[in-house]
Amino acid sequence: MGNPLELQVQQSILDFTMGDYEAAHQKLDSVLSADSKYFEALLAKTEVFYATKDYEAARGSAERAEKVRPEDVHLKTSLSRIWMQLGDKGRAEAYAAEAKMLSWKEELLQNPDSGDAQT
Repeated sequence: MGNPLELQVQQSILDFTMGDYEAAHQKLDSVLSADSKYFEALLAKTEVFYATKDYEAARGSAERAEKVRPEDVHLKTSLSRIWMQLGDKGRAEAYAAEAKMLSWKEELLQNPDSGDAQT
């Protein structure tokens, strides 16, 4: 049997994809009451808030997630999208740049020879 918190997050994602945002929020709140720093729940909550156009709540959830895992590409991309919706293009671009750098870093770690110059 898997991690029960992860199972609840997965079930909330199913609720979200089926359009049941309230059920998704309830499951994620349950996870976060058990572990307030559960990254996957914070990230999922961010996406549910974003989908319902509650950008301030999405920002709050994303900022909590950023404290837990500051170098997550998906999270930085979400923060970029959120700040764009909130009208702060400068912050949106800064987060987009961070996401791009983290993506490159991950790619180099997975393919260490890809950074070598061709001669």
